[in-house]
Amino acid sequence: MTRLAQTLGLTEDQTEIIATVRRFVEKDVIPNAPEFERTDTYPQPLVDTMREMGLFGLMIPEDYGGLGESLLTYALCVEELARGWMSISGVLNTHFIVAYMLRQHGTDAQKQRYLPRMATGETRGAFSMSEPELGSDVAAIRTHATRGDDGDYTITGQKMWLTNGGSSTLVAVLVRTDEGADKPHRNLTAFLVEKPTGFGEVLPGVVIPGTIDKLGYKGIDTTELVFDGYRAAADDVLGGQPGRGFFQMMDGIEVGRVNVAARACGLGVRAFELAVRYAQQRETFGKPIAEHQAIAFQLAEMATKVEAAHLMMVNAARLKDSGERNDVAAGMAKYLASEYCTEVTQQSFRIHGGYGYSKEYEIERLMRDAPFLLIGEGTSEIQKQIISKRLLADYRV
Repeated sequence: MTRLAQTLGLTEDQTEIIATVRRFVEKDVIPNAPEFERTDTYPQPLVDTMREMGLFGLMIPEDYGGLGESLLTYALCVEELARGWMSISGVLNTHFIVAYMLRQHGTDAQKQRYLPRMATGETRGAFSMSEPELGSDVAAIRTHATRGDDGDYTITGQKMWLTNGGSSTLVAVLVRTDEGADKPHRNLTAFLVEKPTGFGEVLPGVVIPGTIDKLGYKGIDTTELVFDGYRAAADDVLGGQPGRGFFQMMDGIEVGRVNVAARACGLGVRAFELAVRYAQQRETFGKPIAEHQAIAFQLAEMATKVEAAHLMMVNAARLKDSGERNDVAAGMAKYLASEYCTEVTQQSFRIHGGYGYSKEYEIERLMRDAPFLLIGEGTSEIQKQIISKRLLADYRV
């Protein structure tokens, strides 16, 4: 059990769920992650265990077969998973966002159709906003859906950076539709695309070209998604009404930012654990390096950053659970946690010295994984834009 990043005020059920995830991480994830990561292999045995544990249905209501837990419970479970291996938490990330969007915005028929299967992990979600040339400019999306006389849509365009793109069976995708609104983001619609797993042309007009080779975040498929005349029914529009996709996706991204903050916290905790253990085992000048003030002060800084990030993440999750607006809190948590995670990981790397550069030591993998958190679910610069906009509105002179 980690001594840092403890959370007060949890129920017995929350405590037991998190303890179960922690045991899974210690027993199955940490020992096996190095081989999955080295070979860039999808960790199917670990995913199967997560299904058995009910993790795919953590926030899905009990009426649909889920556990009906809070965002806080989910975030604390993600923190534990990321502490073992960030990629294993990524298996849940997009699935969780799609399930949340369905829960909040789906029609009754869409909820009945998808949520029970998502709760068991039989149906697994991915979502897509980004495109090859757009980055953070969501309102400038070019992938286009044209509505025919029969009410169905024809979708053409290219999406980018789908986590779980090949292994998912349900993709929530944001595209442009002709709603005639004066603001670009009001002409965006979210579609639900149900597909088989795999690569190539998985449906008529839907191509998953293959996995993208990445610096880190191995073992999980990140892909493109190409539409070439794909036919989508009117019932595939999330919520049943076009033009609301931007707001639906932003709601999903808001909880997704809490998720990324939780992953950063877990990664930061692990980087600290590796550093504090190594610093007590490695000796120079006749004593453990932890007894040298230069190292001891670094450990103090790292622990403080880990604790601060955890507290901000917990606050953002609890705000959302209470029904309060949490866009600023989520943005702050994601920004601070990802930046601190990167700093703590680099400090741990430095404490390891030359050994930190060796693939035999776990910190090498963390050094490659941490940068992803600076850009996932919106870069640090996007978070600053969100935060400053709200601050200037609240403190307007």
